[in-house]
Amino acid sequence: MCEQTLPYISPFIKILNTVIKKNHAQAFLVGGALRDLYLGREVIDFDFATSKNAIKIAKSFAKEIKGAFVLLDQEHNCARVARKQKGKLLTFDFADFRSKDLKGDLSHRDFTINTISIDIKDLCGKKDVFNQAKDYKKGLKDIKSKMIKMVSKKVFAEDPLRMMRAFSLQATLNFKMEAKTKAQIKKDLSLLSQVARERVREELFKVLSSKNAYKNLKAMNSLGLLGKVIPQISVMQHIPQGGYHHLSLINHSFESVRQVEKCFLEFSNDEKIQKYLNEELASGRKRFALIKLAALLHDIGKPETCKKERNKTTYHGHEHVGRYIVRSIAKMIKMSVRERTSLEAMVGHHLRPGYLSNFKNPTPRAIFRFFRDTGDEAIGVLFLSLADQRSTRGPLTTEKDQKHHEEIIHDLIFRYFTEEKKEKKVRILTGNDLIKQLKLKPSPIFTKILARIEEKYALGEIKTKKQALDVAKKMVR
Repeated sequence: MCEQTLPYISPFIKILNTVIKKNHAQAFLVGGALRDLYLGREVIDFDFATSKNAIKIAKSFAKEIKGAFVLLDQEHNCARVARKQKGKLLTFDFADFRSKDLKGDLSHRDFTINTISIDIKDLCGKKDVFNQAKDYKKGLKDIKSKMIKMVSKKVFAEDPLRMMRAFSLQATLNFKMEAKTKAQIKKDLSLLSQVARERVREELFKVLSSKNAYKNLKAMNSLGLLGKVIPQISVMQHIPQGGYHHLSLINHSFESVRQVEKCFLEFSNDEKIQKYLNEELASGRKRFALIKLAALLHDIGKPETCKKERNKTTYHGHEHVGRYIVRSIAKMIKMSVRERTSLEAMVGHHLRPGYLSNFKNPTPRAIFRFFRDTGDEAIGVLFLSLADQRSTRGPLTTEKDQKHHEEIIHDLIFRYFTEEKKEKKVRILTGNDLIKQLKLKPSPIFTKILARIEEKYALGEIKTKKQALDVAKKMVR
């Protein structure tokens, strides 16, 4: 395992070793790279702890390997070198010891699984690097037992983001967290407010991007951490549900995440769907992770719309209220505009497939309007609706209704990748036509006219420009 991975960067290690010697310093490969190397995972990010001159070493190393130098933190002597190799972006981070020696520096790291270290000079020409490793904090033992343990009680005070990182590591590595570490996170929850929202977002998306998002989001909630990340979720904790539900609102939301993860697995062999789910919407963040976030937040508008009407609990309009709430959440954690609009669309339209399944055979017009309104988010909305329905097993839910709903969803998914994704034809009528032919002045009615004509044309109700103009004339009258 180690022998297969090290040759990937061995030329760079030899060059770095020479640079270290010229600077009369010591340097150690530490942390996640060695952890992942031991686990047989792909390693593309490397952290080096240096006895001195970290920034100077990074500059020299970047020059030697023709890489890009990035100054990370002048005050704490941290720098990065990035270099593309065989289609992969390798990053090499350098930082001076945070104490007088390596052992002291390792005591300031986050978790024991990230404290293994190897002297750079011992990496050159060695087959089994772990024979040369220093393991002061018993990191190898915890890697073998798949356990996440804090290095000390001060780790979260030194960097509160580590509370999030504990869960992102647990999610991506499928490890467990020791009870003492959980207890310390609970004590230090208030410190998370000191962390930049962008950093919090990145760790949240690592959890969402894992195969274990459901259980980790639920675990974060049990400690109160999820409420610190998304404060709006706190109002969902004790809200009951109506007769179609068997779970409370918050547990229904978690179950929806679990069900959407299962849905993704069911379509794992469908190339078109996998391409859709793995589309990158922002830097390193993919659509499937955003759909999981939508599953978690799809009913967040229910607490505000909850009413008692004739001994019946209703949540009329919760999808519209939820749309505005997730807009605030997306802005708060600094998501991209594209991510935000996608999230809004999924939450705002999550009931639409259910309305279609109220009919034995939805009309072509209803189907057209669904795809028109949901656009690129149609498949995300359909997956969300499927997960939402599967998470609803109350006394009013019937197996017949569930089966019919799934049939409608599968039919709409098929349509999306066939009929609805065909190359769009040129518009039969344009705004210029309305101005020239009907002598209209541009106004909001243009949008309504053109939308109606597009719908009728798509459904085959009109076929010529003259027929389109006749429809427009009637609408104007």
